[in-house]
Amino acid sequence: MELRDYLKHKTLLFDGAMGTYFQSVFEDEVGKCEFANCTAPERVAEVHRAYLSCGARAIKTNTFAANTHALDCGFDKVREVIVRGWKIAVREAEPYRAFVFADIGPIADANGEYEQIVDIFLDLGAKYFLFETLSDDSELYGLTAYIKARCPDAFIIASFAISPDGFTRTGLPIRPLLQRVTECPLIDAAGFNCISGPSHLLAQVKNNADLFGISREPVEPILCSIMPNAGYPTIVDGRTYFETRPDYFAARMAEILSTGVKIIGGCCGTTPEHIRLTAEILPEAELQPVEAVVRSTPVPRNVQNRIANKLRRGKRIIAVELDPPIDAHLDQFMAGARTLQAVGVDAITVADCPVARACVDSSMLAAKLHRELGIDPIPHMTCRDRNINATKALLLGLSAEGVHNVLTVTGDPIPSAERDEVKGVFSFNSAVLAGYIRSLGEQGITAPFRVYGALNVNAPNFAAELQKAKRKEEQGVVGFLTQPIFTTRAFENLMQAHEELKGDLLGGVIPVVSHRNALFMSNEIAGIEISQSVIDRYEGLNREEAEELAIELSVQLAKKMVPYTSGWYFITPFQRVSLITRILQKLQQEML
Repeated sequence: MELRDYLKHKTLLFDGAMGTYFQSVFEDEVGKCEFANCTAPERVAEVHRAYLSCGARAIKTNTFAANTHALDCGFDKVREVIVRGWKIAVREAEPYRAFVFADIGPIADANGEYEQIVDIFLDLGAKYFLFETLSDDSELYGLTAYIKARCPDAFIIASFAISPDGFTRTGLPIRPLLQRVTECPLIDAAGFNCISGPSHLLAQVKNNADLFGISREPVEPILCSIMPNAGYPTIVDGRTYFETRPDYFAARMAEILSTGVKIIGGCCGTTPEHIRLTAEILPEAELQPVEAVVRSTPVPRNVQNRIANKLRRGKRIIAVELDPPIDAHLDQFMAGARTLQAVGVDAITVADCPVARACVDSSMLAAKLHRELGIDPIPHMTCRDRNINATKALLLGLSAEGVHNVLTVTGDPIPSAERDEVKGVFSFNSAVLAGYIRSLGEQGITAPFRVYGALNVNAPNFAAELQKAKRKEEQGVVGFLTQPIFTTRAFENLMQAHEELKGDLLGGVIPVVSHRNALFMSNEIAGIEISQSVIDRYEGLNREEAEELAIELSVQLAKKMVPYTSGWYFITPFQRVSLITRILQKLQQEML
């Protein structure tokens, strides 16, 4: 029977996990199970037969990680893995008249490799495709158009890996992502697999049930596909185990079927026994009525944001950056913050482990500043040091502490000498992080944050920097703190940003405190460019003379940027808070 006709009358039950089950049965196998298509084909066939004999009527080819990046091999080897995997699956499926799906997982830096993989499958006769464990839809639409152009009858499932709270591993909220997918007439089914167990995916089905019923005339409404993990893993002696019982899994799958889901199966940790017990509930479950699901609309919280309110009144903002301490002694830091608060500073910004060296956590310092001084902090939040779970945990804490402003940055790279011991995460970039933070506020999970971004006015290709800033604004960034401005070119870039960006600009000012300091910043600090004329003015000056020049130049620059900014962003050099206060006092006198 053709798949679309089958789905009009029956639920399509997929197999479970190839990778985790293969590893549990064949403990002597090491490395990616996809290589077993070539080295141990009978073992791969045995796994397929186990699932088919337990009731699966669709199986996935053993090709989830069949790409050059995941297998760390050349494409000729990838081709062999795919061809052999396809032939094994087709041979084992034939006696059961089961459907065979070309299984394609996410590829880092694909660079056209998706199309090459699809071509192999199409040449082999594949017409059913499963793109699973996706974290975004960036490659999806062009790829589905490519498949349908070559094979108009192809059936394509797009399945996203989401956390229990409804975000992909790159921080994208699932609802707008799923809405785009369900509106694409080239995609036949969409849903979720991996990361989450059946209960959490049941909740996601209910939350997004309205999207699967949308009219796509003259195309059939999109079908829902759900393939949960067996549960949540534990690690014992270096091996991963899923302890959820198969009968529990099957009971939850029955609930998922009662919502109208037509395509089900299992992901990590599911075994043939999970599929056997799930198959047993199919006839009865298909007769159950579909429950009416009403999706509640999240209500964003209403909070007062003093920085936002001041900007709305047309007042200028003064933000000052204080470096977090490298040890747990906070007296000097807090004393500096009190001094700055006394001279009218609106916000203290706190860097997040600058130059990739461990310091007191910026979010914890921000909470302390707000709790003890009542000042508005703007903690920097990088994508370098934490995954999406850790990021969300910090955001929940900041919201609970009343901190409602953050600055998202990608983060300085880790020095080469330390990369064997210190690993960067970089699960997302600063634009995606901004969108994730915005979505938490929109769903009422946190109070709404005002998200700021960094703008490098010293960038050699400022047109590209400006386009990046516009993408950040699309993700919810409301303003930018610029890199320090010293050159005519940087100032011209600031003026251009003022013309083209919608958000507030806080112009960056960092006092140069010596000739040596000027040379160091110009040559060794990324994103800072100091003109030779400024460097020359510091030559031969003692500390007091250099500070007087720093005050003079900083005030001149701050006044010059007033028409093009909504405020200033002063960076404190070497914890010299007294220097910043002298600059602010002189600036306030001259601005009267």
